[in-house]
Amino acid sequence: MTSPAKFRKDKEIISEYETQVKEIRAQLVEQLKCLDQQCELRVQLLQDLQDFFRKKAEIEMDYSRNLEKLAERFLAKTRYTKDPQFKKEQNVLSPVNCWNLLLAQVKRESRDHATLSDLYLNNIIPRFAQVSEDSGRLFKKSKEVGLQLHEDLMKVLNELYTVMKTYHMYNMDSINAESKLKEAEKQEEKQMSRSVRHEDRQTPRSPDSLTNIKIEEKHVRRSSVKKIEKMKEKRQAKYTENKLKANKARNEYLLALEATNNCVFKYYIHDLSDLIDCCDLGYHASLNRALRTYLSAEFNVETSKHGGLETIENAAENLEANADKQRLMETYNNVFCPPMRFDFQSHMGDMVGHLCAQQPVQGELIQRCQQLQSRLSTLTIENEEVKKTMEATLQTIQDMVTIEDFDVTDCFHHSNSMESVKSTVSESFMSKPSLAKRRANQQETEQFYFTKLKEFLEGRNLITKLQAKHDLIQKTLGESDQIIPLMVESCIRFISRHGLHHEGIFRVSGSQVEVNDIKNAFERGEDPLAGDQNDHDMDSIAGVLKLYFRGLENALFPKEVFHDLMSCVSMENLQDRAVHICKVLLSLPSNILVIMRYLFAFLNHLSQYSDDNMMDPYNLAICFGPTLMSVPEGHDQVSCQAHVNELIKTIIIHHETIFPGPRELEGPIYDRGGAAEEYCCESWRGRATSNTLLTLCLTL
Repeated sequence: MTSPAKFRKDKEIISEYETQVKEIRAQLVEQLKCLDQQCELRVQLLQDLQDFFRKKAEIEMDYSRNLEKLAERFLAKTRYTKDPQFKKEQNVLSPVNCWNLLLAQVKRESRDHATLSDLYLNNIIPRFAQVSEDSGRLFKKSKEVGLQLHEDLMKVLNELYTVMKTYHMYNMDSINAESKLKEAEKQEEKQMSRSVRHEDRQTPRSPDSLTNIKIEEKHVRRSSVKKIEKMKEKRQAKYTENKLKANKARNEYLLALEATNNCVFKYYIHDLSDLIDCCDLGYHASLNRALRTYLSAEFNVETSKHGGLETIENAAENLEANADKQRLMETYNNVFCPPMRFDFQSHMGDMVGHLCAQQPVQGELIQRCQQLQSRLSTLTIENEEVKKTMEATLQTIQDMVTIEDFDVTDCFHHSNSMESVKSTVSESFMSKPSLAKRRANQQETEQFYFTKLKEFLEGRNLITKLQAKHDLIQKTLGESDQIIPLMVESCIRFISRHGLHHEGIFRVSGSQVEVNDIKNAFERGEDPLAGDQNDHDMDSIAGVLKLYFRGLENALFPKEVFHDLMSCVSMENLQDRAVHICKVLLSLPSNILVIMRYLFAFLNHLSQYSDDNMMDPYNLAICFGPTLMSVPEGHDQVSCQAHVNELIKTIIIHHETIFPGPRELEGPIYDRGGAAEEYCCESWRGRATSNTLLTLCLTL
C-alpha cells in the first residue's frame, strides 16, 4: 500500500499543478476584464468627443452670429453717411481701406465659423458615432475569439492533467508489481531454505519406510516449489507489463508537458497580440480620419493658430495600433506576461525527466516522429494558405478604413452673400448612396476576416503542439550530429597557415569592426577566411575564435565537471594529473570531446612557436582559461581562476595524453599542415605515450 508520505507527495503535486492552473485561469479572466475596461474607456472617450464637438459647434455658431452683428453694426454707419461724397473720398484713404478690409475679414470669419459649426454637427460627430459603433462590434467579435482561445488553452491544461494522472496511476502499478515480485522471490528463497533444513532433521528409519516418506515429501515440496515459481513468473510478467505501461505513460506526460508549455507560450506571445490587434482593428485609422477632418477645418479657419493645431496633428499622426498595444501590455505587464513553464514533476522517486528512447518504445518513437513530420508539413502548407488569405482580407479592411476623405477645403470657398452657409460637403458625406453599401461590404469583409483568423489561430495552435512533440522526440533520438563549427575550423586553419609566428596572438586585441564583420559573415553561412589569401588582421581572427567560445550558452567545459577537474590541480605528478583529467573528460559527450581535441591540438601546435609568438602554454592558458571554463557562483574567482589556468595549461601540454585518438573517438583531427620536422618525432613519441596512458585511463 502507499505510505502516507507518498500519498501526501501525490497531493502536493496535484495541488501545485492546480494552483498554477488556477493562477493562469485568473490571469485569463483579468485579461478579458482589462480588454473590457479598454473598450469602455474607448466608448467613453468617443462619447466625450461627440459631446465636446457638439458644445463647440454651439460656441462656434454663437461666435459667428456675434461677428456678423459686429460687422453689420459698423457697416451700417458707413452705409448711411449723410454726405455721400465724403464717403467716396474716405474710401480712397489707406486707413479707411484698412478699416473696410478689416470689416470684410470679420464678415468672412463669421461665415467660416458658421461653416465650422456645421462641420462639427454634420460631419465630425457622425464620424465619432460610427467609430464607436464599429469598435463595439469588433470588440464583441474579438471577445468571442478570446473566449475560444481561453477554452482551447484550458482544454490543453486539462489534457495535461489527465495525462499526468494516468502517468501517476501506471507508475504506482509498476511500483506495486515490483513489490509483489520481490515478495515472491523472498517466498521462494524461504521455501528453499525450509526444504534444506527439513532434510537435515530427518531421523534414521527402515529403508522401505524411509524411501516412501522421502518420495511423499519430495512430491509435496516439488508441488510447493512449482506453485511459488508459477506465482513468481506471473508477477514477473505483471511487473514487466506495468513497467512498460509506466514508461509509455511517462513519455505521453512529457510530450503533453512540452506541448502545453509551447501552447501557453504561443498564446501569451502571439495570440494575445493578435487578439488586441482585432480589438483595435480600424479604430485608430477611423479616429485618424475624424481628427483630420477637424484639423482641416481648423487650419482653414485660422491659419494663425497653426502652431497649436500642429500639436493635434502630431497626435493624429501618432495614432498607431502597435504602439498603443505595446503601451497597454507594458502597463498591465503582470496580466499579459507569460507564466512560468510547467516543469516535470517526478513521481514516487521516478527521476527520469526525459523521454525513454530505449527498446521497445524506440521504434514507436521513430514512427511517431515520422508521422508528426508528415502531419506538420501538411498543416504548415494549409495554414500558410489560410494566413495569406487572412492577410489579404486584413489589407482590404485597412484600405476601407483609411480613405483620405478628411480634407474640407472646399467648404470654405464662399460667395459674397450669406446665403446657404451650410456645408455641402457635410451633406454629401452622410447622403451618398454608396455609403450604406460601403459599410455593408466592410462588415461582410470583417466577418470573413474573423472566420479566417479563427481558422489560422486554431491551425497555429495545433502546429505548435505537434512541433513541440516532434522536436522533443527528434532531440531524444539524436537525429542531428555536431561536427567542428565552421567558425572554429576556419579561424584555426587560417592562424595555422599564416599566424603561428605572430607575436602576441590571442593576447593583443584586434579591430572590433573587422571582428564583427567576420563574425557576421560566418553567421550568414559564409566562410570569409576561405582560400590562401592573407588579407585579414591576425589579431582580429584570433578575437573571432575567442569570441565564439565566449559566446556559447554553456562553457566548453561543463560546470558539472568543474570540481572533478579542480581536484587534480594539486597533483604534483603531471602524468597522474593527465590520467585524472582524461578519466573526467571521458564522461563528456563525444561531440564536445571532438571539439576539445581539435582546439587543444591547435593550441599545443601554436605554443611550440613561443620563441616567435611569445605565447607559451601558460600564456595561452591565461587567454583561454576564463573563456573555456567559467568559475561557478559562490567560489573565490581569483584563486579558482589561477587553478583553471593551470588546468588549461596542463591540457595544452599533454593534449595527446588526455584525448582519445581517431580509433577510440571518431571525428575531425587537427592537421598541422606542414609543421617543422623537429616536431614530428616529438609528436610521434607523444602519441605512443598517449596510447599507453589512454589504456590506463580506460582501465581506471
